Amino acid sequence: MTAGDRDLVASLRSELAAIDPRRRCCRQAELAGLTGAARMRPVIARLELRLRKDQAPPAATAFDWVTASEHCRLAFLRGHFLGHGSLSLASGRTHLEFVVAPGAAEQLARRLGEMEMPASWRLRRGRGVVTWKSGETVGTFLRLIGGGAALLELEARQVSRSVRGDLNRVINAESANLQRAVAAAARQLEAIETLAADGRLAKQAYLVRLIADARREEPEATFTDLAERLQIHRSAVQRALQRIERLALHSAEDGMAGRSGGRGGAD
Repeated sequence: MTAGDRDLVASLRSELAAIDPRRRCCRQAELAGLTGAARMRPVIARLELRLRKDQAPPAATAFDWVTASEHCRLAFLRGHFLGHGSLSLASGRTHLEFVVAPGAAEQLARRLGEMEMPASWRLRRGRGVVTWKSGETVGTFLRLIGGGAALLELEARQVSRSVRGDLNRVINAESANLQRAVAAAARQLEAIETLAADGRLAKQAYLVRLIADARREEPEATFTDLAERLQIHRSAVQRALQRIERLALHSAEDGMAGRSGGRGGAD
């Protein structure tokens, strides 16, 4: 990720860690989600201390997902993301994953699916990994667990990247179409000159000659442009120019055959 992306992810984590649940049950749920974190960042360590504060007796870390209310489930998932999750924005792609105990991955994926945020899971180097690669799903999850200004910035960047990507695809497609049109026009002009030089163009139907003259006068015009200028159907323009190219190609093939036959006779 770029430095800007890393800063954005850090800001998002700080925002989520700064949320102070008002309900005691949510504080316990978030603390349960944090439990077992392999690497405790300073901001997460401070969050854990804050969640444990003023809880007597000490809060239990077990969490009953089945009987928990939705606000407690979201608090648990927020803690789980802060303690076990990672977010990557590399190469414009959004990738969020949880690294959990091997036996917990399938269960977590199932729970997320029940919340209409389906995730994939697998085992990697002895750990369970639950993954989202959908920017829309990641955004929904972060919004549900309390993402604020940093999430809005993340979504704005995603939209900007998407627009740039769409624009680049359109430009590339238009460029490719233009290159094909230029190449086709060059072939047609060469074919017209070939038929004009050997007198066959003059023997063609009036419409074919009319279209050939229009192509000479407007080398960069599209079939539609020529059709509008001559007030005929586009298909008529296309057929006429294809006929001209075909006749010129046959002339070139006949010339090559004649030269080959001449060399054979000399031998």
